[in-house]
Amino acid sequence: MSAVLLSWRDTATRSTIMDFVERVTGDGPDAVPVEERIAVFDNDGTLWTEKPMPTQLHYLVQRWGAAAKTDPSLASQQPYTAVATGDLSWLGAAVDKHYAGDDSDLHAIVGAIIAATANESVEDYAASVADFYRDALHPVLERTYSGVVYEPMIELLSYLEANGFTCYIVSGGDRDFMRPMTVDYYGIPPERVIGSAVGLVYDEESNSVRYGSSFDFLDDGPIKPVRIWTRIGRRPILAAGNSNGDIPMLRYTNGSARSLSLLVHHDDDTGRGDTPYDKGAEAALDAASDAASGITVVSVKDDWSVVFPDAAEAEAGA
Repeated sequence: MSAVLLSWRDTATRSTIMDFVERVTGDGPDAVPVEERIAVFDNDGTLWTEKPMPTQLHYLVQRWGAAAKTDPSLASQQPYTAVATGDLSWLGAAVDKHYAGDDSDLHAIVGAIIAATANESVEDYAASVADFYRDALHPVLERTYSGVVYEPMIELLSYLEANGFTCYIVSGGDRDFMRPMTVDYYGIPPERVIGSAVGLVYDEESNSVRYGSSFDFLDDGPIKPVRIWTRIGRRPILAAGNSNGDIPMLRYTNGSARSLSLLVHHDDDTGRGDTPYDKGAEAALDAASDAASGITVVSVKDDWSVVFPDAAEAEAGA
């Protein structure tokens, strides 16, 4: 086995990835110019764990809890009720409903997201998020969020960059929530982070950019290809996702003459810390089951020899 993708088992999936990279970076008929080697990656559930709740939701729960203490009347409405009572099942169900195409509870969450940052400067928000990443622990794994990135996917990012690819994050998560961590965690600069966003306004008096009172866009589902074109101006040749919301991005990438789309399947029941689940990915898995879809499924259980960075370090030192 070559000294790349060391946390990937020697499976057909690993061979598919390496064969693709070798073809598009070689001298043959499938060669792709460096400037066209664009790769896009979803974040939650693709580059790091999203269970028992997405990382941004953990951050928001802390902010919503503080807001409910300041204004107890908020506890009578969702999502503040869930936070005030300590029963976060409503939040998890709302996320699952979104991936199933039902956004009836999403409006309440979006309203609370807007309220959490209203009139805050982008710099103050970035500092608050950076503090969260420094101090917060994953609620189940009890390690900092830098320790719950998927080591095989970090290796894939590095492998692609070493072969002339430009990698972007394309997530349904908040763009500005991701930016404070993407360089340290993934080696991806903030200008290559594409995500959802609250509307911004320029405040002349303070000479600052601040969050407004409206939601700009949710970067999920069919919006992902639109945002990719808007921000990059090129169709990717490689994409990786894990949920129903990533299907349009994977299909859009497969529109390239030479392409590879990857779907991370959380199927590991061996107790390595990654919760196995299909909920929210049923349509994506069904689409990938059709050989004509061009989607390659990455099995966490079968294709990854380790999941998190500490396991990779332990194996290297063994």
